[in-house]
This record gives sequence, C-alpha cells and structure tokens, in this order.
Amino acid sequence: MSGHSKWSTIKRKKGAADAKRSKVFSRIVKEIQVAVKEGGADIESNPRLRMAVQNAKGANMPKDNVSRAINKAASDDKNFQEVTFEGYGPGGVAVFVECLTDNNNRTVGIIRSIFSKKGGNLGTNGSLSFLFERKGVFTVPKGNIDPDEFELEIIDAGAEDIEDENDVFIITTALEDFGNVQKKLDELGIEAENAELQRIPNDTKTLDKETAVKFLRMVESFEDEDDVQNVYHNLEMTEELMAVLENE
Repeated sequence: MSGHSKWSTIKRKKGAADAKRSKVFSRIVKEIQVAVKEGGADIESNPRLRMAVQNAKGANMPKDNVSRAINKAASDDKNFQEVTFEGYGPGGVAVFVECLTDNNNRTVGIIRSIFSKKGGNLGTNGSLSFLFERKGVFTVPKGNIDPDEFELEIIDAGAEDIEDENDVFIITTALEDFGNVQKKLDELGIEAENAELQRIPNDTKTLDKETAVKFLRMVESFEDEDDVQNVYHNLEMTEELMAVLENE
C-alpha cells in the first residue's frame, strides 16, 4: 500500500505546479455535474457533491467556478456516463481506467487506441477487478493537528492505515468506512485536501526502469484525455522511478 501512497504523493506534487491544472478543474467539474444529477444541488444532503466540492477546494479551484458548475448541472440536460476499462500495459502491468463521458463510442475508441499504440492490451470488463480493491483515501494537511490524538480518533472512526508523508497524512479506509471517516473529519473541523474512492492494488509488479518508464508514458497518455477521470495500476513505484517522475 505504501507504494501506492507514494505514487499519490508524487501526483500531488506534480499537480501543484502542473500546466495541466485546467484538466484537473475539468475533471472536478464533471464530477460535480454527475453528483448534482445523481443527488441534487444541496451540498449538505448530497455526500458525493460535498466530496467533489471539497476536492475542488483542495485543488484551489475558484469558488465561482464551483458555483457555476453546480448551477449548470442543475439546468443542463447533458448527462455523463461512468465507464471503466481494464487491460495490461508494457511489462504486463495491470491498468484500470475510470471515465466520465457523454459519448461512449468516442471514449472506447480513444482508450483502445492508447492501449494499442503504447504496447498494451485492452481486456474485458471484470477481467482485472480482482487485482484491485476499492478503498477510501483521504489526504489531510497536518496543520496544527496533534498526531497521536488524531490517529486515535481516525482509527476509532474506521481508518485502516495512516501514513505520514511530509506535510500531510494519507488515510486509507475500507469502502464501507469511507463515510464514517469523512464524518469524523467534519466533527473534528478538519478539511481534507482530497478525499476519494481509489482502486488499491492487492499486489504490485516490479519492472526494469526502461519498461517501467514506457508504462508510465502510457498512463500519462490516458490522463491527458478529457474523458479520463482516474487511472490505477499495480506497478511497484521504486525510489528510482519516483526520482525520474519528480525530475520531469
């Protein structure tokens, strides 16, 4: 799990100074739109919308953008469909791609093309789901938090794991405890920088540096697409690989 958390930390660092911030905003807007369609525009009574707005804050998305997204979703007749794709990349690393799309045929064509061009293979839905487990992951800024007291409170709420990563705590929960931990953070008056359900690999695969970098180029190609919301994989993120990514 630590390898996955390290990968999340790198993505967070890269995202903070990344020229692709507009894509981050675009994905958050889509999530807000889906959340509003699903449960209404009231943040207090819509957990999915509340989480999307919280993530918008963590990404420093302007409040006006958030309000526009909510208002537009309430009046817009455009509907996004949640679709997923599973397959293998270079070196046999498993890949799970989550998308939100208003044109399924377009998205299927894009994802299939990337798998093909980047040396991977698109599989059938469900073929790799056993390799990943859905868990809640919260990124919480340390601020003035008392680590020992905080850990006791969060574990009591259902946290499985708490990792100390520089200026943040990364909290992992079972899928069924995600809401409990979110509620506990609210009670403590703590705002997470990011809160989401992720697919955590049950086992990781190690590759040589050249193949691993080739695989990560494929991941970046997926993430560059507007239809793609999240990409998960089971590549072991070694210190060497993390150094390559951080120096890009």
